[in-house]
Amino acid sequence: MTETQAHLLVVDDDERIRGLLQKFLIRSGFLCSVARDAAQARRLLAGLEFDMLVLDVMMPGENGIALTRDLRQRSPMPILLLTAKGETANRIEGLEAGADDYLVKPFEPKELLLRINAILRRMPQPKPAESAPKVLHMGMVRYDMERGELWRGTDPVRLTATEAALMRLFAAQPGAPITRERLVGDLGRSADDTGAGAQERAVDVQITRLRRKLEEDPRQPRYLQTVRGEGYMLQPD
Repeated sequence: MTETQAHLLVVDDDERIRGLLQKFLIRSGFLCSVARDAAQARRLLAGLEFDMLVLDVMMPGENGIALTRDLRQRSPMPILLLTAKGETANRIEGLEAGADDYLVKPFEPKELLLRINAILRRMPQPKPAESAPKVLHMGMVRYDMERGELWRGTDPVRLTATEAALMRLFAAQPGAPITRERLVGDLGRSADDTGAGAQERAVDVQITRLRRKLEEDPRQPRYLQTVRGEGYMLQPD
Protein backbone atom coordinates (compact mmCIF):
# COMPACT_ATOMS: atom_id res chain seq x y z
CA MET A 1 0.00 0.00 0.00
CA THR A 2 1.37 3.41 -0.93
CA GLU A 3 0.27 6.57 0.81
CA THR A 4 -1.68 7.78 -2.22
CA GLN A 5 -3.79 4.61 -2.18
CA ALA A 6 -4.85 4.93 1.45
CA HIS A 7 -8.58 5.26 2.22
CA LEU A 8 -9.20 7.54 5.19
CA LEU A 9 -12.32 7.99 7.28
CA VAL A 10 -12.72 11.47 8.83
CA VAL A 11 -15.20 11.66 11.74
CA ASP A 12 -16.19 15.12 12.98
CA ASP A 13 -19.55 16.59 14.00
CA ASP A 14 -18.65 19.96 12.42
CA GLU A 15 -19.90 19.85 8.83
CA ARG A 16 -17.59 22.66 7.70
CA ILE A 17 -14.48 20.93 9.09
CA ARG A 18 -15.54 17.60 7.56
CA GLY A 19 -15.92 19.15 4.14
CA LEU A 20 -12.65 21.08 4.28
CA LEU A 21 -10.66 18.06 5.45
CA GLN A 22 -12.21 15.80 2.84
CA LYS A 23 -11.39 18.22 0.01
CA PHE A 24 -7.83 18.73 1.28
CA LEU A 25 -7.11 15.03 1.71
CA ILE A 26 -8.54 14.14 -1.69
CA ARG A 27 -6.37 16.85 -3.29
CA SER A 28 -3.42 15.31 -1.42
CA GLY A 29 -4.00 11.97 -3.16
CA PHE A 30 -6.06 10.03 -0.63
CA LEU A 31 -9.44 8.39 -0.87
CA CYS A 32 -11.52 10.02 1.86
CA SER A 33 -14.93 9.27 3.36
CA VAL A 34 -16.57 11.29 6.15
CA ALA A 35 -18.95 10.64 9.05
CA ARG A 36 -20.77 13.10 11.31
CA ASP A 37 -20.63 10.98 14.48
CA ALA A 38 -19.53 7.64 15.93
CA ALA A 39 -22.77 5.91 14.94
CA GLN A 40 -22.36 6.80 11.26
CA ALA A 41 -18.67 5.89 11.45
CA ARG A 42 -19.56 2.43 12.77
CA ARG A 43 -21.95 1.87 9.87
CA LEU A 44 -19.24 2.80 7.36
CA LEU A 45 -16.62 0.68 9.13
CA ALA A 46 -18.96 -2.31 9.02
CA GLY A 47 -19.24 -2.16 5.25
CA LEU A 48 -15.93 -0.75 4.04
CA GLU A 49 -12.24 -1.20 4.75
CA PHE A 50 -10.25 1.88 5.75
CA ASP A 51 -6.52 2.35 6.17
CA MET A 52 -6.80 5.04 8.83
CA LEU A 53 -9.30 6.89 11.02
CA VAL A 54 -9.06 10.65 11.67
CA LEU A 55 -11.34 11.13 14.66
CA ASP A 56 -12.56 14.15 16.61
CA VAL A 57 -12.58 13.60 20.37
CA MET A 58 -15.51 15.80 21.36
CA MET A 59 -18.69 14.67 19.59
CA PRO A 60 -22.33 14.29 20.68
CA GLY A 61 -23.22 10.77 21.70
CA GLU A 62 -20.27 8.37 21.76
CA ASN A 63 -17.08 10.42 21.90
CA GLY A 64 -13.87 9.77 20.02
CA ILE A 65 -12.03 8.21 22.94
CA ALA A 66 -14.79 5.68 23.61
CA LEU A 67 -14.90 4.77 19.91
CA THR A 68 -11.10 4.44 19.83
CA ARG A 69 -11.09 2.15 22.85
CA ASP A 70 -13.74 -0.11 21.34
CA LEU A 71 -12.20 -0.26 17.87
CA ARG A 72 -8.75 -1.01 19.24
CA GLN A 73 -10.05 -4.24 20.77
CA ARG A 74 -10.98 -5.48 17.30
CA SER A 75 -8.76 -3.76 14.76
CA PRO A 76 -5.14 -2.57 14.34
CA MET A 77 -6.30 0.26 12.04
CA PRO A 78 -4.34 3.41 12.94
CA ILE A 79 -6.27 6.24 14.60
CA LEU A 80 -5.35 9.93 14.70
CA LEU A 81 -7.31 11.98 17.23
CA LEU A 82 -8.25 15.63 16.77
CA THR A 83 -8.47 17.43 20.12
CA ALA A 84 -9.29 20.95 21.30
CA LYS A 85 -6.39 22.98 22.65
CA GLY A 86 -7.24 22.62 26.35
CA GLU A 87 -7.99 18.88 26.38
CA THR A 88 -4.65 17.69 27.79
CA ALA A 89 -6.29 14.96 29.87
CA ASN A 90 -8.28 13.79 26.87
CA ARG A 91 -5.14 13.57 24.75
CA ILE A 92 -3.49 11.31 27.30
CA GLU A 93 -6.66 9.27 27.69
CA GLY A 94 -6.89 8.91 23.91
CA LEU A 95 -3.34 7.59 23.62
CA GLU A 96 -3.99 5.18 26.48
CA ALA A 97 -7.14 4.03 24.65
CA GLY A 98 -5.00 3.05 21.67
CA ALA A 99 -4.77 6.10 19.41
CA ASP A 100 -1.57 6.33 17.37
CA ASP A 101 -1.24 10.12 17.52
CA TYR A 102 -3.19 13.31 18.19
CA LEU A 103 -3.33 16.77 16.68
CA VAL A 104 -4.52 19.89 18.52
CA LYS A 105 -7.14 22.14 16.93
CA PRO A 106 -6.73 24.53 15.25
CA PHE A 107 -4.00 22.98 13.10
CA GLU A 108 -2.34 23.56 9.76
CA PRO A 109 -3.58 21.10 7.11
CA LYS A 110 0.03 20.41 6.09
CA GLU A 111 0.80 19.22 9.62
CA LEU A 112 -2.17 16.85 9.46
CA LEU A 113 -0.83 15.50 6.16
CA LEU A 114 2.64 14.97 7.63
CA ARG A 115 1.25 13.11 10.65
CA ILE A 116 -0.99 10.90 8.49
CA ASN A 117 1.90 9.96 6.21
CA ALA A 118 4.19 9.29 9.17
CA ILE A 119 1.64 6.94 10.76
CA LEU A 120 1.03 5.10 7.48
CA ARG A 121 4.76 4.60 6.96
CA ARG A 122 4.96 2.90 10.36
CA MET A 123 2.25 0.40 9.49
CA PRO A 124 3.37 -3.14 8.57
CA GLN A 125 3.46 -3.75 4.84
CA PRO A 126 1.02 -6.36 3.49
CA LYS A 127 2.37 -9.83 2.89
CA PRO A 128 3.36 -10.67 -0.68
CA ALA A 129 0.52 -11.85 -2.85
CA GLU A 130 2.23 -15.24 -3.17
CA SER A 131 1.27 -16.02 0.43
CA ALA A 132 -2.45 -15.70 -0.34
CA PRO A 133 -4.35 -18.82 -1.42
CA LYS A 134 -4.89 -19.01 -5.17
CA VAL A 135 -7.47 -21.79 -5.08
CA LEU A 136 -10.45 -22.17 -2.76
CA HIS A 137 -11.71 -25.69 -2.09
CA MET A 138 -15.34 -26.52 -1.35
CA GLY A 139 -15.63 -30.27 -1.16
CA MET A 140 -15.41 -31.64 -4.71
CA VAL A 141 -15.50 -28.11 -6.11
CA ARG A 142 -12.55 -25.74 -6.41
CA TYR A 143 -12.39 -22.11 -7.46
CA ASP A 144 -9.30 -20.74 -9.21
CA MET A 145 -9.11 -17.14 -7.99
CA GLU A 146 -6.63 -15.97 -10.64
CA ARG A 147 -8.54 -17.40 -13.59
CA GLY A 148 -12.02 -16.96 -12.13
CA GLU A 149 -12.79 -20.59 -13.01
CA LEU A 150 -14.92 -23.09 -11.11
CA TRP A 151 -14.17 -26.81 -11.38
CA ARG A 152 -15.86 -29.95 -10.11
CA GLY A 153 -13.17 -32.60 -10.18
CA THR A 154 -11.71 -32.44 -13.68
CA ASP A 155 -14.82 -30.88 -15.23
CA PRO A 156 -15.19 -27.11 -15.65
CA VAL A 157 -18.39 -25.60 -14.27
CA ARG A 158 -19.83 -22.89 -16.47
CA LEU A 159 -20.62 -19.63 -14.67
CA THR A 160 -22.85 -16.86 -15.96
CA ALA A 161 -21.45 -13.32 -15.86
CA THR A 162 -23.37 -12.57 -12.66
CA GLU A 163 -22.33 -15.84 -11.00
CA ALA A 164 -18.70 -15.13 -11.92
CA ALA A 165 -19.00 -11.64 -10.40
CA LEU A 166 -20.50 -13.12 -7.21
CA MET A 167 -17.67 -15.64 -6.91
CA ARG A 168 -15.06 -12.90 -7.27
CA LEU A 169 -16.73 -10.89 -4.49
CA PHE A 170 -17.07 -13.83 -2.10
CA ALA A 171 -13.59 -15.22 -2.85
CA ALA A 172 -12.03 -11.85 -2.01
CA GLN A 173 -13.45 -12.13 1.54
CA PRO A 174 -13.80 -15.81 2.45
CA GLY A 175 -15.36 -16.30 5.87
CA ALA A 176 -16.73 -12.73 5.97
CA PRO A 177 -20.44 -11.93 5.52
CA ILE A 178 -21.36 -9.62 2.63
CA THR A 179 -24.66 -7.77 2.82
CA ARG A 180 -27.28 -8.03 0.10
CA GLU A 181 -27.10 -4.25 -0.27
CA ARG A 182 -23.39 -4.40 -1.01
CA LEU A 183 -23.86 -7.26 -3.45
CA VAL A 184 -26.48 -5.21 -5.29
CA GLY A 185 -24.15 -2.22 -5.38
CA ASP A 186 -21.07 -4.16 -6.49
CA LEU A 187 -22.92 -6.19 -9.09
CA GLY A 188 -24.52 -3.08 -10.53
CA ARG A 189 -26.24 -3.94 -13.78
CA SER A 190 -25.35 -7.60 -13.48
CA ALA A 191 -28.59 -8.13 -11.58
CA ASP A 192 -31.52 -8.90 -13.82
CA ASP A 193 -34.03 -6.39 -12.42
CA THR A 194 -34.08 -2.70 -11.60
CA GLY A 195 -35.14 -0.99 -8.40
CA ALA A 196 -33.64 -1.66 -4.95
CA GLY A 197 -36.15 -4.30 -3.84
CA ALA A 198 -36.17 -6.04 -7.18
CA GLN A 199 -32.36 -6.04 -7.33
CA GLU A 200 -32.10 -7.61 -3.88
CA ARG A 201 -34.55 -10.33 -4.96
CA ALA A 202 -32.50 -10.82 -8.13
CA VAL A 203 -29.37 -11.30 -5.99
CA ASP A 204 -31.21 -13.93 -3.93
CA VAL A 205 -32.10 -15.76 -7.14
CA GLN A 206 -28.48 -15.64 -8.30
CA ILE A 207 -27.31 -16.99 -4.93
CA THR A 208 -29.73 -19.91 -5.30
CA ARG A 209 -28.40 -20.66 -8.79
CA LEU A 210 -24.79 -20.43 -7.64
CA ARG A 211 -25.48 -22.81 -4.76
CA ARG A 212 -26.61 -25.45 -7.24
CA LYS A 213 -23.12 -25.36 -8.71
CA LEU A 214 -21.23 -25.28 -5.39
CA GLU A 215 -23.20 -27.44 -2.99
CA GLU A 216 -23.90 -31.15 -2.73
CA ASP A 217 -27.28 -30.21 -1.26
CA PRO A 218 -28.26 -26.62 -2.21
CA ARG A 219 -31.19 -26.76 0.25
CA GLN A 220 -28.71 -27.18 3.10
CA PRO A 221 -25.77 -25.04 1.95
CA ARG A 222 -22.45 -25.70 3.62
CA TYR A 223 -20.18 -23.40 1.65
CA LEU A 224 -22.34 -20.46 0.47
CA GLN A 225 -24.07 -19.74 3.75
CA THR A 226 -26.83 -17.35 4.73
CA VAL A 227 -25.82 -15.26 7.75
CA ARG A 228 -29.00 -14.10 9.48
CA GLY A 229 -29.26 -10.32 9.59
CA GLU A 230 -25.96 -9.85 7.73
CA GLY A 231 -26.19 -11.38 4.24
CA TYR A 232 -24.23 -14.19 2.62
CA MET A 233 -20.80 -15.69 3.26
CA LEU A 234 -18.50 -18.06 1.37
CA GLN A 235 -16.96 -20.55 3.81
CA PRO A 236 -14.43 -22.75 1.93
CA ASP A 237 -12.72 -25.80 3.43
